[in-house]
Amino acid sequence: MSEEQTDVLITGAGLAGLTAGMFLAQQGVSVLVVERHPGTSLHPRASGQTPRTMELYRWAGIDGEVLGVSKRASQGLRITIASSLGGQVFHRILEDMSELDLSAATGVPWGMAGQDVVEPILLARAQKFGAQVRFSTTLVSFEQDDDGVTAELSDGRRIRAKYLVAADGGRSGIREQLGIPVDGIGAIGHSIGVVFEADLGDRLTPDVTDLYYLQNPRFTGALVNTDVPGRYVFATDYHPERGETADDYPHERLVELIRVATDLPELEPEIRWTGAWEMAARVARRFRSGRVFLAGDAAKVTPPTGGMGGNTAVGDGHDLAWKLAAVLRGEAGPGLLDTYDAERRPIAQLVVNTSLHNAKQRMAPELDLSGVGEPVDQTALTLGFRYRSTAVRTEDDDARPTENPNQPSGRPGFRAPHVPIVVDGVPKSTVDLLGRGWVLLANGPQWTSAAREVSASTGVPLTCLEVGTDFGDPEALFAARYGLEPGGMSLIRPDGIVAWRTTGPIEDPAGRLWDVLGDLLSR
Repeated sequence: MSEEQTDVLITGAGLAGLTAGMFLAQQGVSVLVVERHPGTSLHPRASGQTPRTMELYRWAGIDGEVLGVSKRASQGLRITIASSLGGQVFHRILEDMSELDLSAATGVPWGMAGQDVVEPILLARAQKFGAQVRFSTTLVSFEQDDDGVTAELSDGRRIRAKYLVAADGGRSGIREQLGIPVDGIGAIGHSIGVVFEADLGDRLTPDVTDLYYLQNPRFTGALVNTDVPGRYVFATDYHPERGETADDYPHERLVELIRVATDLPELEPEIRWTGAWEMAARVARRFRSGRVFLAGDAAKVTPPTGGMGGNTAVGDGHDLAWKLAAVLRGEAGPGLLDTYDAERRPIAQLVVNTSLHNAKQRMAPELDLSGVGEPVDQTALTLGFRYRSTAVRTEDDDARPTENPNQPSGRPGFRAPHVPIVVDGVPKSTVDLLGRGWVLLANGPQWTSAAREVSASTGVPLTCLEVGTDFGDPEALFAARYGLEPGGMSLIRPDGIVAWRTTGPIEDPAGRLWDVLGDLLSR
């Protein structure tokens, strides 16, 4: 049997897998993505993109497309807890997007697109960059050694890859084969999802994402509109502990429940898709085993309450991509890959904990969370998260996992702050300067030659941009938001995270930069 070669093999063409494949291919890495389903998702699950996700999509050149397939993004989001669409309102969680205003912290907007319309965009971009994607194909078996992974696929092909990314879902067979345990409270409920089309009149606010959590005497569930006019997603709980199965919810019963949910007793919904799923909370104890990495739901499963699961999957895919690319190109040592677990697993735990508290408020008031960590403000978790690893030169002992993104400190480990700038007369954000390699943002001229010298000697592409020379600072915010005095600089990783800074000038800037960059990249 012939053996195909690739740098990275990815199992699963969901948000995590396609994101990883897209960014790896963008950086010239050979990548093969295999997916057991015949195509991308038909269900708009994991709807909504945080500004952080939209920043990543901007670096891939697809942010405009994602916004374009969801016109609702410009109109807002409303979240309500009620008995039905026309029944008693128990609580209005969110009235409009003004409560989620992060315009001071980022130059990109929220997105509201569903997974069903985002995945085809990711797929097309990944293929344009050169990624291979095979649908209706599963990973049958794999073995890893010190130099790579050998995998057998269901189409009879044998693949030899240097690394394997397991993005194969919450019941990951790869994770189980690796013997990686999961922690968490496990299943907290079971639901049947329904995609249907109907005329609901004025039951939902037009042109916005209008999400209802429904606490009805007949069921507990949710109902939300989608990017397709007249198409909706409904979910109802069912109870295996009482002997129920999904088969106990045939077409007629689902139609009846949709009528109850919408308060439209004569409604004739056209059901397009149904599927049972488990609402659960689990985090893998390790995100890496040798040359195999877990991403997306294979690494953590979180309740959908809060819309953070899909966004975290995108973050996993991007984080893995830039680190794997750096190692494969010889710019970094293999130790850099250890930082994937160190950085992403704490984020996953924060996301799961916060989503669980949301679930208790919105869907399951009886949920016992006595052993679960406290929730984190979601806007802080979106743009104010902090990484701690050997790929960050931490300068303080502040143990808090987040900061207010509207009041950024510019400290290492945090996302590089957004500052309105001007480049060649065009208004931009500092975010637009990042995302395609290592960038040094300088508040003085001494760093330009240092960056050039270090880049030449290490082979690591490093761009130095000086305020006032390479970009304008019309609101005079750059130095304050990045915490820089004259002569200081901030070294930004390819994922837009501050890796190191010097608040002011230092002796031998090239030597110090060479030493620190080598440490950050585990060279």
